[in-house]
Parts: sequence; structure tokens; C-alpha cells
Amino acid sequence: MQRVKIFGAGSIGNHLAHASRRLGWEVVVCDVDPRALTRMRDQIYPQRYGAWDDGITLCHNKDAPQGGFDLIAIGTPPDSHLPLALTALHEEPRAILIEKPLCPPSLEHAQEVYDAASESHTHVFVGYDHVVGAASAAVEELLRTNVVGEIVTLDVEFREHWGGIFAAHFWLGGPQDSYLGSWRAGGGASGEHSHALNLWQHFAHVLGAGRVREVSALLHYVEAGGHEYDDQCFIQLRTDNGFTGRVVQDVVTKPHSKRARLQGTNGAVEWVVGYNTAGDAVLILRPGVQTEILQIPKKRPDDFVRELEHIRDAVTSGHNESPITLERGLETMLVVAGVHLSEQMGSVVTIDYSKGFLPTALITNDHEPLPMGNINEPGV
Repeated sequence: MQRVKIFGAGSIGNHLAHASRRLGWEVVVCDVDPRALTRMRDQIYPQRYGAWDDGITLCHNKDAPQGGFDLIAIGTPPDSHLPLALTALHEEPRAILIEKPLCPPSLEHAQEVYDAASESHTHVFVGYDHVVGAASAAVEELLRTNVVGEIVTLDVEFREHWGGIFAAHFWLGGPQDSYLGSWRAGGGASGEHSHALNLWQHFAHVLGAGRVREVSALLHYVEAGGHEYDDQCFIQLRTDNGFTGRVVQDVVTKPHSKRARLQGTNGAVEWVVGYNTAGDAVLILRPGVQTEILQIPKKRPDDFVRELEHIRDAVTSGHNESPITLERGLETMLVVAGVHLSEQMGSVVTIDYSKGFLPTALITNDHEPLPMGNINEPGV
């Protein structure tokens, strides 16, 4: 990787630009709003990282250079992710990174992008960086040693008040000022904290439990500023192989709790983000034995460096085993769509993967596929 183009000069664009520069890559950042580019140069980047980096080129989208990029990263609001990805595929970069959530729950353009990417030589990734983090790697290594016996269930929670998000996006007055205040646009707890759901799916894959097959959800919606978002999202899941567990995502909890618990027959392994000021941790809990704590030192910018290193190595090796592939991201979005349909229909939703990444892949208890438009209809 040598040259990177990033769409979006907001928080994620700054993180990716900084991580790319730490790796010695050339960076171009594009945005449709000149004010966002100025804010990145004069406020966000220097405040976070100490000083502006003149090695970063800023430009309006209409003036963005075309072609010759190794990586194109898309860090814009979710409803623009897939249209930008389709355009990026025409440039034929070695890789595309799309920030999470991949798209709104309507799944518009999802199948189109999957089909286009399948016919391309470009590797497409989705920004669920926690699954390629050091803590996740440590958990996977422990699972291989069978340290707590057979894993029988899995719980993941990302409970975090989104005040921290708005502190990082100081130009926003609250959820009503962006997509975050609309679950239909990919916001709310179900979209913003879908790291938890994706992590559940990742560990289920690691365990050989298969893909999520059944979804049952309970959500609490809030109306604000003409938008509607879920501030609490409780999900029960069952995989192809009958493995079950739970995911909780909310934007109301403080102090935060971001953890996964893999319960085994002889104890449990816990994955914890922000365990202390030093970073993350992995805990080994067994009856009658003192808890083992594996400290994972890191700062938030390190997550993005590790993510970009993972993409670089995956592209260089040519393998398709990455846990942040486009297909994995699309599987997460199918479940997010199923979560809202489950709440709205008061029903368990079954996912039929043979129907592709379309709303018609979501089937209710009466075994009738739901019409394409239902998920966008207010009050459904």
C-alpha cells in the first residue's frame, strides 16, 4: 500500500488519515463540504494528534483525483457508503474499506455492490475493526487451547452513552443533526454500536457455529428532531448449528460497558474494551481459580493502524479469510435489518441466505418473505 484516498473529513476520516500516515502512506482526503476540510485541518487533526500533517492533501469530491490508489476508504454517512463503493470499484484500487455500518437497514444497493465486488479484483472490507484487534486475537488463541472447555453460549454488549461520539463530533448538537438520530439512515444503537453484533458473529464463526439464522429483538425507539432512533437494542440469536446467545447495544449507558463473554463448560473468557487506562483486556475466569488478566495495551488510534495493517497484509497475501470482508459486513447488515423487522412484526425473523443480501431474505414466523419497502415505512 502506498496511496490512499479517503472520502469523508469527519471523525473516521481523521482516524484513517492519521493511521495511514503512521504507516508512511500518501493520503488524499475528499469531502463534499469545504467547511469539513477546513475543520479537519485546523481543529480535529491537530487537536487529536498534536499538529496538522502537511503530507495530507485535502480536496472537494468534485476535484478528487481518479485512479492510481491502492486503497479507497469511505468514511461518510451510511446512506452514501454503497453508492461511493460502486464508483470506487470502477477505479480498480487494490482494496476498498467501507466504514460501519455498511448501509442503512433497507439494504439498498447491498446486492448490487456484492455482485460488482465479486466480479472485481478489488478486495472490499468493512470497518469493524474490533474483530481484527489484539484482544480478539488473544481470545481466539485461548479458544484454540480449550482453556475453559466447550463454549456453550456467547453474550456481547456495547453499552455506551453517545455523549462521547458528540464530543468527538463537536460540530453536531445531538443525534438530530446527523444520521445518528435516524435508525432508517443507519443510526441509533442498532447501527452505531453494531460492532457488538459483528463481534458476536465473528466469534460464532471462530467457534464453527455458522451464520446467524434466527433473530428475535426488542428495541426502544425515541423520536427527536423529526427523526426516530433506537436508544436500546436487545437481540437474541441462533446460528445454523443451533448455537445461541445475546447482543445488547445501547446509547444510554455511562460509564460504558463494552465486553463479550464466551461461557464454557469449565469457565469463561471475557473480552473487554477500555478495561483500564492502559487499554483493553482479556479475562480468564474459572471456578476456584484467581482470574487471569491479559492486559492489551493500546490507544484508540492504534485500532485503525492495526486495521490498515490487516488490510495491507490480506491484500498482499491474496487470501480471502479476513473477518472484515464485504460478505461478513453484509451478514451483519442482514441481521440489523432483521432486528428492526423482528421488533416491528413482534416475530422471530429467519434469514434465508440463498435469497442474497435483500430484504426478501428476511422471513417471519408465517414463512412469508417481507416486502422490500416495509422496513422504511414509518410505524410498521
